[in-house]
Formats: sequence, structure tokens, C-alpha cells
Amino acid sequence: MRVQLKRAIGPYVNLMKPHVTVLLLGTTLAAMVIARQGFPAPGLVIATLLGGALAAGSANAINCYWDRDIDQIMTRTQRRALPAGRVAPRNALIFGLASGVLSFVILALGANLVSAVLALAAILFYVLVYTVWLKRTTPQNIVIGGAAGAVPVLVGWAAVTGGLNLAAVWLFLIIFLWTPPHFWALALLIRKDYARAHIPMLPVVVGEHETRRQILLYSLLLLAATLILFAMRAMGFFYLAAALVLGGGLVFLAIRLLRSGTSQATARTLFWYSNLYLALLFAAMVVDRTLIR
Repeated sequence: MRVQLKRAIGPYVNLMKPHVTVLLLGTTLAAMVIARQGFPAPGLVIATLLGGALAAGSANAINCYWDRDIDQIMTRTQRRALPAGRVAPRNALIFGLASGVLSFVILALGANLVSAVLALAAILFYVLVYTVWLKRTTPQNIVIGGAAGAVPVLVGWAAVTGGLNLAAVWLFLIIFLWTPPHFWALALLIRKDYARAHIPMLPVVVGEHETRRQILLYSLLLLAATLILFAMRAMGFFYLAAALVLGGGLVFLAIRLLRSGTSQATARTLFWYSNLYLALLFAAMVVDRTLIR
């Protein structure tokens, strides 16, 4: 019975890309704690994270539906539920749309209308702007489209406060600037996949050297942006130290990648470090605003 249930549910969980969603939910929760300067009511946390998970799952499932043709071509994505034939395309689309509707309802009732509208906007932006338009037309796809992945912090902030302020917008900017070096490191690793699928990711269009240079540029911009939170007194000295150490590590790896030529090992290290970087940076924000302030 358990095996049958896993086989029935597993493909739909796969459509939601849980490995991506977990990091988004982590930043959402961190934004809630930072906004509250303490842990919010458990009911609000559950509603916001559940609504956020469904919103991310909705966007990802519809993305899988739209990209099912290229997912069959790319080695990295061939095992996903749709190209592997474990979910029918029509069912994937229905699941994605239903998840989006349910997300809006849960956030509107369990948090507030502002957070629900923000989550819906993120779904629409990721699907219509990034997936349908930018991904197959411009190497700046992930720069612009990455804004959708930065919205969860706004959802978390709005769920607690009912609105947004400059600090919330700056959290959004940090994730926005983090996305290009994170994703381009991955794109360097699977450049041949993107070329075979005719997706104009930066390494395919401008080459690996320029991509490595852009990774360093955005890493420096990200480091600068993280320091602004301290300058505007939204964060304290503990956060400042963490931002300098973590950002310094990212810049070091970006410089190393630029100098290493076509080293995939260095690109892989930067990609995995960027995940750890974002998680630890937001953890430092939480500590700074709750335990040390």
C-alpha cells in the first residue's frame, strides 16, 4: 500500500521540484522571523509555508508542462516525471493550475490578501515571463526571470506585517542578485545540454569566459548589496561579520573560477557553495534580529 501511494504521489512531487522549493521556503520563513523579530504564530507560519510551497509547486509544474519538449533532450531533465512518462501532460497542467488556486486561497485566508497576491504574481511571472518568453529568447533569461524566485521573501514579510518596506525590498534584491552566479555556475556544468536543446543560456551565447566574468561581477554586486542592510541599520554587527565572510567566500570562488579556465570542479564547488551561502546568510539575519539585537 505504501509503495503504491509513493508511486502515485511521487511523480507529482517531482513536478514541484522540491529541491528548489525547500530553499525558497527557508527564505520565506526567515523573512517572517526577521519581520516579526521573533517567531510568528504557528498557524500563520504553517499557512504561509504551505501556501508558498503550493505556489512554487504550481509554477514549477506548469514550467515542466511547457518545457516537456526540451526536458526530453537534456540529460539533466530526462528523468523528470513528464519526459519519463510518469505523468500525462494534461494531468501535469491541471495539477499546476489547481496548486496555484489552492495556494491563493490558503494564503488569503491563513495570512492575508497581500501575501496571496504576491505569490500569484510570482507564479504568473515565472510562467509567462520567464518560461514562455525569456527562457528561449535571451541569455538574460535567468537575470530577469530570477525575480520570481526572490518573491517568497516578500510573501513571508507581507504575511507577518500586511505590507512591505525598504528592508523587505532589499531582501528581494539580495536573492535577485544571488540568482545569476548561482544558476550560471550550473549552466557552465551543463552547457552542452542547453546547446543541444537550443536554449540561449549565457555560456552557450557568449562563451564560458564571459560567463565566468559575469559570475564574478554579480558576486561583487551581491556582496555590496548585503552590506547595505547593515548600513541602513536593518541588521547589526553579527550579520555584518557573516555577510563579509560568506560573501568573501563567494567572491573568492568566483575569482578562482575566472582564473581556472574551463574547470568544472570549480564551477560545481561554486554552485553548491551558493546554496549554502544563501541559507547561512538568511540564518545570520534571523540570529541577528532575534538573539543578538
